[in-house]
Amino acid sequence: MIKSKRVYERAEVSDGYRVLVDRLWPRGVKKSAAKLDGWSKDLAPSAELRKWFGHDPNKWPEFQKRYRAELASKTHLLRKLVGDAGDRDITLVYASRELQYNNAIVLREVIEALLTP
Repeated sequence: MIKSKRVYERAEVSDGYRVLVDRLWPRGVKKSAAKLDGWSKDLAPSAELRKWFGHDPNKWPEFQKRYRAELASKTHLLRKLVGDAGDRDITLVYASRELQYNNAIVLREVIEALLTP
């Protein structure tokens, strides 16, 4: 199972493999408190795309399209993330306040599609 969660929420055993999927370290969070198993900066949206999007709901459809295009060349990194998790669930951890329009949602969908035979 692949899920997403804000880095500011408490880590739980049920999270499984916790990986930060933001390019920048979240403000005000100590590395020890985040309880992460990994940090996949290279799977985060490019700085240009992140700045362009700005979590504007009106740009969400285009953001998804552009982000998926960026991820298309990173299949090896997606497979590595899944391999690193092993048999555990994966929790994609992000910092955004926006729960509906963030990169973890798109990334989850892309990974799920990759794993679907």
